Amino acid sequence: MTIACPDCGTLEEIPRLLRRDTAVCIRCRSDLEKTNGRSIGAALACSLATLLLLVPVNVLPLLRVDIFGMHSQNITGAGVAQLWGRGWVWLAGLSALFVIVLPFLRFGLLSAVLAALRFNRRPSWLGAVFRWSLWLDPWAMLDVYLVAGCVGYFRLIHIDQAHITIELGGACFIAAALLTMLSRATLDPRAVWRAIGGETRAKRGEPMLGCTTCDLVQPLSCEGRRCPRCRARLRTRKLDAAAWTAALLIAALLLIFPANLYPMNISNHLGQQARYTIMTGVDDLFQAGLYPLGVLIFCTSILTPAAKILALGWCVLSVWRGSRRHLVVKTKVLRFIAEMGRWSKTDPFAIVFFVPLVHFGAFGSEDAGWGATAFMMMSFLTMVASVTFDPRLMWDVAGATAG
Repeated sequence: MTIACPDCGTLEEIPRLLRRDTAVCIRCRSDLEKTNGRSIGAALACSLATLLLLVPVNVLPLLRVDIFGMHSQNITGAGVAQLWGRGWVWLAGLSALFVIVLPFLRFGLLSAVLAALRFNRRPSWLGAVFRWSLWLDPWAMLDVYLVAGCVGYFRLIHIDQAHITIELGGACFIAAALLTMLSRATLDPRAVWRAIGGETRAKRGEPMLGCTTCDLVQPLSCEGRRCPRCRARLRTRKLDAAAWTAALLIAALLLIFPANLYPMNISNHLGQQARYTIMTGVDDLFQAGLYPLGVLIFCTSILTPAAKILALGWCVLSVWRGSRRHLVVKTKVLRFIAEMGRWSKTDPFAIVFFVPLVHFGAFGSEDAGWGATAFMMMSFLTMVASVTFDPRLMWDVAGATAG
């Protein structure tokens, strides 16, 4: 079948792949389809199990902390509401969206699509619903919240006299986060689109454009209409993509300084106050001997956001300057940072996980800092910037493309 590469716009003829095969774009070398270990049945099982586990994850306690005869519990929704009540509206609101609302929506939509295909049903809403489930995939961050929970857990066990217990909700949370990653690994979007139907072949010499969501090719005259398969708006290129991306990157760059200079959280312990920035938290992990976790937080919270801003800025300048150099490298970098960018929310999520658990009056309490809000906003803007950018613009300078 003919598809258009979403990264460079080249029309590609892809045969039906055998097990463990990979289809690679002949121009930009991006992976177009992989079949290794992927099937609709396995993806459905993982997706449905994740959806069912999300219920206890959000209504049961994750952790319990006992200290000096007092105790506290962390329930995801209650912890977010507590931060909201303290005035951290953006931090709490975005966390609730990424950790509670969007995982339910993502896996509910995905389960509905895969179940329909599994029972050989093809309702008219199938393509549009699967499109939304794919768009929501990077924004449903239960797996990122699990890493943040590990950071919060290791911070808690270093509180003197504190006894930490993983509750039933915490066990469900670990299972759901792992299944989230497994569902992504087992899902083959191309196989799903093929099962939904509507594949087309390009006619030789006819101007075509490709849908960047489902890769369906259509005559160029269809620009501005809805894709007949996924119902996304068909565009030869995203409107004002470079300008939008540049504006978002400038805003993110302005936020990166308060995100790293202002405290992520403020700790009160026996009347003494301590302020923790990102580097302070990394240093504490190193001093506790937790080197792998310290390196992980350093990479996700410091290196990744800075690298993402620089990489996207490099690609925007490439479009504006009409550069023909390193196009394959730039395309691969864009794909990599689009995937890694979501993990930069580990540090603010750790605050959301950790702070509501520590409220023991004079013995100790925790509160979020302005650094957490700035970091959450900065990370959000860089993710939006990677969505607004159109890598096909870089390839346009290398010659006319077919899609």
